[in-house]
Amino acid sequence: MPVPTQYQTAIPYLIVENASAFLFFMQNLFNAEITELHHRDEAKVHVMHAELKTGNATIMCADATEQWAKQAAGIFIYVENADNTYHKAIRLGCTSVMELCDQPYGRTSGVKDMFGNTWWITSL
Repeated sequence: MPVPTQYQTAIPYLIVENASAFLFFMQNLFNAEITELHHRDEAKVHVMHAELKTGNATIMCADATEQWAKQAAGIFIYVENADNTYHKAIRLGCTSVMELCDQPYGRTSGVKDMFGNTWWITSL
């Protein structure tokens, strides 16, 4: 099964309210890089399609519309330092759904972002 080299086999596609704010959030929390950005309008207010790279993962997103309703997701993400990322997420406006703790698979926590997505933040 051929997959373009810039992508992994499965890619989360998040439909959010205010995708521009989501892109800013991802850049600030996960140091994500915007690799594609297309708008629905000339004023560049509504995101039709965007792609972010964080680590070796691609995440796609777009603004919700009448045709495409908002869809929240749960995403497990490895980071360099779960403690720092968790505290930064809280400072950025996320709410805690699981306090930092040690698990057999690593240091982990959970936060819900302001777009309705839950992030399972983990480091080894």
